[in-house]
Amino acid sequence: MKAFLLTAAFAAIAGLSGCDRSSQGFSLPQGNAELGEQVFVKYQCLSCHTMAGYETDTENLPGSMETPVALGGQVSRIRTYPELVTSVINPSHRLAEGYDGADVQVDGQSVMPSFNDVMTVTELVNLVYFLESHYELEPYPRTEYMSPR
Repeated sequence: MKAFLLTAAFAAIAGLSGCDRSSQGFSLPQGNAELGEQVFVKYQCLSCHTMAGYETDTENLPGSMETPVALGGQVSRIRTYPELVTSVINPSHRLAEGYDGADVQVDGQSVMPSFNDVMTVTELVNLVYFLESHYELEPYPRTEYMSPR
């Protein structure tokens, strides 16, 4: 009985220490910023967004959109790495603030299309890595990955 209690206590401690490590989150593998920029262009992000150093065609914004949504720098809604990744894979999770509601949402859903069914994981990794270099994000511990063979 004593051995069982000792084993159970050890398992609980080990489990809790594992939870502590996993609560730090994870990051995607390091991408390639040049390839990420190509993904940014391929999916026509500048048709609805502005970003320092890039031209947006404000004459041809979609629908009733009057002001393109700014990317990069220090913005109120994207301060952390998880917020950046989430904004790409689930644009309706948090809608952009400071814009006319009709410009950024329809029936509570972001007007930004979801690219989840067409963008590869490699494209996502590279796009996030490219975008990350344009934001002032809070520091975070990067997940260490083994090099692919």
